[in-house]
Amino acid sequence: MTTRIKSEIQSEVEPEIQSATPSGHDEKFILVLNCGSSSIKFALFDATHAARPRQAEWKGKVEGIGGAKPSYVETGGESEALTLDPKQPYHTALMRIRERAGAHLGARRLCAVAHRVVHGGSKYSAPTKIDAAVLADLKNYIPLAPLHQPFALEAIEVLLASQPGLLQVACFDTAFHHTLPQVEQMLPLPHSLWERGLRRYGFHGLSYEYLSVALDQRFGTAARGRVIAAHLGSGASLCAMQDLRSVATTMGFSALDGLMMGTRCGALDPGAVIYLMEIEKLSLAQVAHLLYHESGLLGVSGVSADPPLLFAQEARDDAIGEQVRAALALYVRRIVREIGALVAVLGGLDLLVFTAGVGEHSAEIRSRVCRDLGFLGLHLDLDANQRNDCLISTADSRVAVAVEATNEEWIAARHAMKVFLG
Repeated sequence: MTTRIKSEIQSEVEPEIQSATPSGHDEKFILVLNCGSSSIKFALFDATHAARPRQAEWKGKVEGIGGAKPSYVETGGESEALTLDPKQPYHTALMRIRERAGAHLGARRLCAVAHRVVHGGSKYSAPTKIDAAVLADLKNYIPLAPLHQPFALEAIEVLLASQPGLLQVACFDTAFHHTLPQVEQMLPLPHSLWERGLRRYGFHGLSYEYLSVALDQRFGTAARGRVIAAHLGSGASLCAMQDLRSVATTMGFSALDGLMMGTRCGALDPGAVIYLMEIEKLSLAQVAHLLYHESGLLGVSGVSADPPLLFAQEARDDAIGEQVRAALALYVRRIVREIGALVAVLGGLDLLVFTAGVGEHSAEIRSRVCRDLGFLGLHLDLDANQRNDCLISTADSRVAVAVEATNEEWIAARHAMKVFLG
């Protein structure tokens, strides 16, 4: 399997050719905003040229919003301390991004803003032009994605008020999973709740959509077979794909489900939640905070949500070392267990792909996961894995293993451009 793939692999993914190039004096750009509870990532894409680049011309992030030391950084620059209005820190951060984007563009034109919106429910399955009515509708999904949804919507609301003529496009993390068969969407709850929208939606869709494009161009036929993509970052999920479409995924009704994450618990016996509220007397708000912010790698290890920091502590011969080893073992076990379940759904596996922060950069996590998947006939090339190569499996591996950098921002920019062109 891997030998054939290696002969087909392209050294680089070719840029997609779009429509004819507009005249040079009318340069157009798309700003992409990815808003979280304490950070805003931004990227500016050239939408003018026929072969639109996949890499942003300009990007950066604001971090620590709402905290004691917020900061602003652009790619290639140094991090700057940022003073934000304590009464509306998010609004102030957005104003700084708008100011810097305007300075970078100069006389060039911003034609659209693309927003990563985590939840579109069952209603929104495609990129959507935002107006006041759509914004009001999307607020109904805030309880389903409290770490991201309200902040993306705040950014949209600010821009609607200040620049009502500027095209804004919502790009949904749930949209890629609208191809899930009904059996994968259903929850074993009363049918009346299904009718009210209580179902499995899936997330990280912009990341998986990018992989569906990049892997097809890089691996050809194998990418259209039985594929499992592992999006491992502070949030984490798996997606099983066939013919480049989502057929199963680990995140469900909310972004709490599935894999153990940095601070989120992942799949959990609902009886544990009942126990926390009934016996431990935690309020609903306290339980939500525990599951979203105090669990996962951080909660089990008691040290950190970051695997590299945990690797530095796991050799300790004390209680901390023991907790760290347990946390990493559980993290890997959950990934392996869920991959096994998706292999069963797919009826086998042709290609395993790691992406996102941990997936792209942690050779140790990839090594531990693949070690425990050896029963599939999966074998790593240890040197290629250490180098974070695109293809990290050996020539005799029955399953190809790849590393592919995700590019959610480019997918969002591409969607916005399609809406702009009508």
